[in-house]
Amino acid sequence: MEQGKLRRQLSLLDLTFLGLGAIIGSGWLLGALGGATLAGPAAWIAWVIGAVAVMLIGLVYAELGGALPRAGGIIRYPDYSHGPLVGYLMGFAALIAYSSVAGIEAEAMRQYAQHWWPALGWQNASGQGPTVLGWFVQAGLLVVFFLINYWSVNVFGKINSIWTFLKFVVPLLTVIVFFGHFHAANFTSHGFAPSGVAGVETAVATGGIIFSYLGFRQAIDFAGEARNPQRNVPLSIVLAISIAAALYILLQVVFIGAVPAPALAGGWAKLNYTAPFAQLATALGIGWMGVILYGDAVISPSGTGNIYLSSTARVIFAWAKTKTFFPLFARVSPKTGIPRPALWLSFILAIMWTLPFPTWSKLVGVVSSATVLTYIIGPISAAALRRTAGELHRPFRLRGMNVIAPLAFIVATLIIYWSGFSIDAWLIGLQIALWLIYVVALRGVVPTDRVPFGQQVKSSLWLVAFYAALWVMSYLGDKSFGGRGIIPAPWDQIIVVVVAILAYIWGVASALPVAQYEEHDDAEEAASAAMHV
Repeated sequence: MEQGKLRRQLSLLDLTFLGLGAIIGSGWLLGALGGATLAGPAAWIAWVIGAVAVMLIGLVYAELGGALPRAGGIIRYPDYSHGPLVGYLMGFAALIAYSSVAGIEAEAMRQYAQHWWPALGWQNASGQGPTVLGWFVQAGLLVVFFLINYWSVNVFGKINSIWTFLKFVVPLLTVIVFFGHFHAANFTSHGFAPSGVAGVETAVATGGIIFSYLGFRQAIDFAGEARNPQRNVPLSIVLAISIAAALYILLQVVFIGAVPAPALAGGWAKLNYTAPFAQLATALGIGWMGVILYGDAVISPSGTGNIYLSSTARVIFAWAKTKTFFPLFARVSPKTGIPRPALWLSFILAIMWTLPFPTWSKLVGVVSSATVLTYIIGPISAAALRRTAGELHRPFRLRGMNVIAPLAFIVATLIIYWSGFSIDAWLIGLQIALWLIYVVALRGVVPTDRVPFGQQVKSSLWLVAFYAALWVMSYLGDKSFGGRGIIPAPWDQIIVVVVAILAYIWGVASALPVAQYEEHDDAEEAASAAMHV
C-alpha cells in the first residue's frame, strides 16, 4: 500500500478558527450553568483563572509548535525530550482526553434537541440522559462528523472556518441581548461566593470551564498540515485563547445577571436547567432568542465535535509515529492526505464514549483532568529542549520561559488536584499501572533504537513519583476536593504547589542528554521515499 503524506493546506485563519471552533462548543452553552452552580456569582473569576491557566500553557506550546510543527505534537514533544516511555504515557492520557470530546459534543446537541424532540431524552429527580432513540441520534451525528473528515483536510478546514464564523455570532448576540435583562443585585444573592474559594477552584476543574478552553491545542495537532507553521501556529494559539476568554467571561457575567429572582430561591447550587441560556431566554420573555439558541445548540457542539474527531486521529497518528502504538495508525491515505486508519479508530472510540448513556456533566470532569495530565509535560519539555536542543530554530521564542514554564506546570497541577479524588484516583492510578506494564511486561518489545531502555526509565521516574505524590495529596487533602480532610485548606494546596515545584525541577533535569527530535517534518518524511507498508 502506497504511503501518503500530510498536506500543508491550512492558513492562519484556518488554524485560528480551528482553535475557536474547538473552544466554542458545548462549553458556552452549558459551562455558565456549571460555573454558577459551583461558584455562584464568583463564577466569572473561575473563567478568568481558567483563561490565565490556559494562556500560560498555550504560550509554552506556542514555542514548541513553532519550532517543531508536528501533527499531534502534544504527544511527540515529550517523546523528543524524555524518550518513548514518557511519550507512551502521554499517548494514553491524550487518547482518553481527545477521543471522548466528539461524543460529549454529540451528547450536548442531543440534550438541547430534547426541546424540539422530547423522545430523545429523559429527566427526573435523579438526573437526565438519552433514551435509546436519543443515543442512535447521537451516533448518527458522529457518522456525519466522520464523513466530513474522511475526504480531505482542505474540505475539513474550509467547512470548519465557515462553521466557526456562524457559531461565533450567536454567543456574541446572547451577550448583547442578555445585558438588557441584567440585575446587578444577583451578584450578592446568597453571597458573592457561596461555596468559598474551593467552589471557584472546583468550577475551574469540573464545572466545564477548563473543558471549554481546551480547543487552543488544535493548532498544535494540525501543525503538520499548516502553511508557514513557524509563524501561524503560535499566533493562532494566542488569538484563539484571547478571543474565547473575552467571550466566555462576558457570557458568564450576563448569565449570572439575568437569572430571575424566583429561580434563586434555593440558592445557586439548586439551579436546574437542561438548556441554560435557551430556557433562561424563554423565562425572560425573549422567546425569539430562545429559538436562536436552540438552533445554535446544534451548530456549536457539532462544529467542535467535528474538529475533535479529526484531531483525535492526528493524536493517534502521532502516537503511532513514536513507535509505542500500533504502526497501522501511522498510515496516511496517498489520495487525501488523511490518516484514515487513525480516523476510523477515533470514530469507534467516540461512539464508545457515549455508552452507557452518560450525561455532559458527568464526562467533562474526567476529560478536563485527562487533558491537563497531557498538558503538564509541555512546560517541562519546552524548558528541557532549551538545554538539550539549543541549536533548534525557534521562530517564536517565549520570553520569560524560566518563569512562565514552571507557573504553567504549577497551575496545571492545581487543576488536576481541584478535579477531586474520585477523578484523580483512577486517572493517576491508570498512568502508574501503564508505566509498570511498559517497564515489566513490554520491556522486550518497546522501541530502544533511539533511546536505551534504561535511559527511558530514568527519564520517566520523576513523572511516576509526581503522580504518586499527587494521588496521596488528593486522598489526604481537603474534603472540598473529595479528600479525607486530613490535610485541610489552605495547607493542602500549599503542599501541592511545593510538590509541583520539586517535580518541575526534577522533570527538567531528567530529560534525555540529547533531544531526539526529527530533522524533518511529517510531510517531508512521507515525500522523501516511496514507502510500502
